[in-house]
Amino acid sequence: MARPPFKKIALTAALVSLGLGMNATAQPTPSTTQGGGPKPSASTAGGPTPSASKSGGPTPAAHASSGKTSGSLDHGDRKFVETAAQDGMAEVELGQVAEKKAQNPQVKEFASRMVQDHGKANDELKTLASSKGVQLPTETDRSHKHKADELNKKSADKFDREYMEEMVKDHKKDVKEFEKQAKNAKDADVRNFAAKTLPTLQEHLKMAEAAQKAVKSGKAK
Repeated sequence: MARPPFKKIALTAALVSLGLGMNATAQPTPSTTQGGGPKPSASTAGGPTPSASKSGGPTPAAHASSGKTSGSLDHGDRKFVETAAQDGMAEVELGQVAEKKAQNPQVKEFASRMVQDHGKANDELKTLASSKGVQLPTETDRSHKHKADELNKKSADKFDREYMEEMVKDHKKDVKEFEKQAKNAKDADVRNFAAKTLPTLQEHLKMAEAAQKAVKSGKAK
């Protein structure tokens, strides 16, 4: 039987050996990174892309807080509350003067109601103002003090007449303002306070007009 030429066998073995060697040494295409591992994220920390916040938490909402607390009032409501507080304190102070100085029993009765009713309303107003972050004045302003001083200096025969004239004028103004705020105040609590207090002020106005009439006629009820 004929044997293949020795050189042909040797060449074939060499080629086979070369092919096996190449297969054995073949490696996956390396990554483009120096470490040879998976491609890292864009973050230098190697983890997920961090948020824009320095704290590393979720990205904060784009809108910023308005800085207005939930309990604050707008300018109109705040002014109403402050004015009502000043007027209320003045009504109590004048009422206390009238309780001592008034000659007409009907005027004295009216003055007592001023102290009682406005004192109560003032306490309610303080609670409301506190819940809204409004600091109310603790005493009447210069205008109210001047009015009280003038009335206090009146002689007994003139006090009743001038006190009741002042009360009728003040309560007409108060009723009008409280009617407006009971409908138009932006804050619900302010609207409720105005609506709740309004009937008392309307009653005061009727009492004031009746007492004024009694003083002018020189009669008491």
